[in-house]
Amino acid sequence: MSGFPYLLVLMFWPVLGAIVVAVIARGGDQRGGNQRTAKLTAVAFSLVEFVVAVGSWIHFVQWQNQGYWTAYAPITDGPTPPVPSSALFDQTVSVDWIPSFGIRFSLGVDGISLVMIALIALLVPIVLGASWEERLPAGRSQGGYFALVLGLQGAMVGVFAATDVFLFYVMFEVMLIPMYFLIGRFGGPRRTFAAMKFFLYSLLGGLLMLASLIGLYVASGRVLGEGTLDFATLRSIANDIPESTQLWIFAGFAVAFAIKAPLVPLHTWLPDAGAEAPTGAGTLLVGVLDKVGTFGFLRICLPLLPAASSRLAWLIILLAVLGIVYGAIVAAGQTDLKRFVTYTSIAHFGFIAMGVFAFTTSSISGAVLYMVNHGIATGLLFLLVGMLTARGGSRSIADYGGVWKVAPVLGGLFLVASLATIAVPGTNSFISEFLVLLGTFTRHPAWAVVATVGIVLAAAYMLWVFQKVMTGPIRGAAVLGGERLVHGPAPHGPALDATHPTGSPRHPEPADGSGPGGGASAALGVVTAPGRVSTPHSGAVGLADQAIPERHGVRVRFGDLKAREIAVLSPLVGLIILLGVYPQPVLDVINPTAERTVSDSGHSDPAPPLGEEGSR
Repeated sequence: MSGFPYLLVLMFWPVLGAIVVAVIARGGDQRGGNQRTAKLTAVAFSLVEFVVAVGSWIHFVQWQNQGYWTAYAPITDGPTPPVPSSALFDQTVSVDWIPSFGIRFSLGVDGISLVMIALIALLVPIVLGASWEERLPAGRSQGGYFALVLGLQGAMVGVFAATDVFLFYVMFEVMLIPMYFLIGRFGGPRRTFAAMKFFLYSLLGGLLMLASLIGLYVASGRVLGEGTLDFATLRSIANDIPESTQLWIFAGFAVAFAIKAPLVPLHTWLPDAGAEAPTGAGTLLVGVLDKVGTFGFLRICLPLLPAASSRLAWLIILLAVLGIVYGAIVAAGQTDLKRFVTYTSIAHFGFIAMGVFAFTTSSISGAVLYMVNHGIATGLLFLLVGMLTARGGSRSIADYGGVWKVAPVLGGLFLVASLATIAVPGTNSFISEFLVLLGTFTRHPAWAVVATVGIVLAAAYMLWVFQKVMTGPIRGAAVLGGERLVHGPAPHGPALDATHPTGSPRHPEPADGSGPGGGASAALGVVTAPGRVSTPHSGAVGLADQAIPERHGVRVRFGDLKAREIAVLSPLVGLIILLGVYPQPVLDVINPTAERTVSDSGHSDPAPPLGEEGSR
């Protein structure tokens, strides 16, 4: 290790923050000042992490521009001379961990892992800011929630920075723990089921990965005389491992990564986990954590198991294209807003996986950029859905209508997120999708043509939901319940005070400011029909389907975005526009590593059509 230990700080600083925040949160009453102090401390730790990530980015760009690439030896047929990790990765750290098995605690970043670590550093403070007033189940403290988010951040950085396969596996498993508790303790009505399903799927994938890891260690021992799990060393002997052996090893890794990605048909954990997770945790789940699967294909399968990756590429591409079409069709039939967003993510991950296994520089660069841009665009969409459902007290699409009229800023940002989700030119997702399809078409034109159907379907389902929720007359139980309330006591509901300036229920304003005018008026109990009251954690995700009784009297505002919410969402909106217009700085970081990955997988970019060179 030389210079500033960027990766050690990026990995362990959030863990230290999680410990500090947890201690502060346990030191006082759940509603007392200690919770505010704990939240402020968590945000401070996340902002320092972001500053360190910016420094790491600048250091990598300088390292890349200093000609490290001349030290890189591409894999060719026959023995390949070992290339030190310092020639493949920047900011390397390597110390003995389990010497008897040759396992080291090794960290490093290349262009692919760097952009993912930067995405994590960007999203976590935004998630914490957006979760400042998030309503949690009874008995759960926001300080504890923030501590788990910081712990998850440290684990995710460890996954993307690991350059020893065993360390990668350990961090792959460790990151499941905070996410399990984020879903199981702080989630929605079906949080226990969703958390258990998430954990069991991930555990199955982890066990298969462990079996493949052992196989890789044994196979390397047969070539070298002693086993190793160091990435650089395994890369140098990749072509010396028999293809039959590679196929078995690839199978275990591929299932683990396909579960995490998630690829159809191993995707069913995501809709439940994403729907029941609290908004902040769900944003990190669909924005970062499930990208560990596609990152694993890029880091482990393509360079270390090139023969197997080439042989089975058709299967992964088939599953990817199936996911694009299936995810889009199922998303169009959803009635739950959060489940809708998770199914759109399944469709998007099909594009990413297809780009990875097309084995061209354009497709892999596009896939990695898509991983970043999906985290930004879908992160914004998921946060907006969370803010919308907090105001309406319902996740049901049918309970909303005309929201733009009562919350124009929320509606406007929802439109931006929707356009980015369907990859409209000028938004960040467009160039990602274009590069994936362009690179795939040069090698697999039929698959690329089929995948374009997903673009049309995405426009259909996204615009349908936007039109249903945001446009038209003000309608739906969630909006009307917060728009007009009758004078006097409501049937089986909280009494209303006609003399109150807003006509709100005779209950104190929630401590987190989520009442009328600033959040979910339904949080205190919104009358949906005679004899029924819906609350956020009553187990129902939608309000009554029957007609709402005519309401008259003092108008209660549904609640547009507050200044804090606008401030935390603004960076995502800015990046959607900036990367849509000028993505080159990020592509400059990704492209060299994408080119190396293509070479390591035993491929080269397809030659241009005959006569094209001459025409240039």
